[in-house]
Amino acid sequence: MSEQDLIVINGNEFSFEPGETILEVARRHSIDIPTLCHLQGAVPTGACRICVVEVQGARTLVAACATPAGRNMIVQTESAKVIQARRMVLQLLLSSGNHNCAVCGSGGGNWTEYQLKVLQAEDSDELCPVWGDCRLQELAFRYQVTGEKFEAAVTPYPMETANPFIVRDFSRCIQCGRCVQACNEIQVNQAIHFGYRGTATKIIAAGDQPYINSDCVFCGECVQVCPVGALVEKEARYRVRPWQNKKVRTTCSYCGVGCQLYLHVKDNRVVKVTGVEDVPPAYGSLCVKGRFGFDFIHSPERLKTPLIKENGEFREATWDEALDRVAGKFEAIKAQNGADSIGVLTSARITNEENYVAQKFTRAVLQTNNIDHCARL
Repeated sequence: MSEQDLIVINGNEFSFEPGETILEVARRHSIDIPTLCHLQGAVPTGACRICVVEVQGARTLVAACATPAGRNMIVQTESAKVIQARRMVLQLLLSSGNHNCAVCGSGGGNWTEYQLKVLQAEDSDELCPVWGDCRLQELAFRYQVTGEKFEAAVTPYPMETANPFIVRDFSRCIQCGRCVQACNEIQVNQAIHFGYRGTATKIIAAGDQPYINSDCVFCGECVQVCPVGALVEKEARYRVRPWQNKKVRTTCSYCGVGCQLYLHVKDNRVVKVTGVEDVPPAYGSLCVKGRFGFDFIHSPERLKTPLIKENGEFREATWDEALDRVAGKFEAIKAQNGADSIGVLTSARITNEENYVAQKFTRAVLQTNNIDHCARL
């Protein structure tokens, strides 16, 4: 490898592929460059300026996520200029809304008054709903900054709680654009975009309607990529804290795609679902059922024992009794009307393996090809 094919990052030489950005080369070699707006799989925008780095010979700091790596490029990722720039950006972001992450006060005012104001706006006596799971908070602690340096900006838009799945808190939106890119470039739903201009800028659905009246399909991709508390699952809000839950990886059982899930479990109950990123087939993306349709797990209407109806009333039975009853009915029907008088309908909510067993049972045991699947209907 010749010298012309190398980039130098923090004094170390690395090879790179044509088209790779500085951020991609750095991450491939475990060099941490912080980001807020960058979304893997989407076109880099360099909008948040958190990922700026110092390149020798460049007139200004450059965004690592949008700057291609170049031959003989000498990069510093944590120089004094870089740290100063990142601190300034974080201070501006922290003063741009209700980011009450307890780093300190905001706008130079009394901390207690500020906190009470935020709690009143939240209609909650707890801190931010994503406390401990917020990228902005993490970076604020990392670079030891608060929002006190600049006058606090008041968000003119009220919280949106009309839809059943997602709370949109515009007072915590940092306008990084990740949700817009996730919707338009990853899921390709084209449901949300940037709207208005200047200080009135807002993430809007078509016609600036609430999500419930828009083209949103509630896949929740925007929630998963939001780095702050602007988009939060409605049922999980204030109920789910990362240190209180255990994440269990599993496969979504709604269809045959095999999307990988993390079940967030608290007190032996599933309280939230997120997609497993960086693994096939969906790389973190989910549909509305996979992300929000888990209430059935703890439904009080779920059967826990087989039931047999006698004289118009159900009674509990053992599995052996119930299976013997079903097998006997099948044999009687086949004997009287033939195997093709029986049909089997399977479910999209069970695994591919279970559906395979069902069709094998239908064809080999019941001896009929009358099997269908609810997803086709």
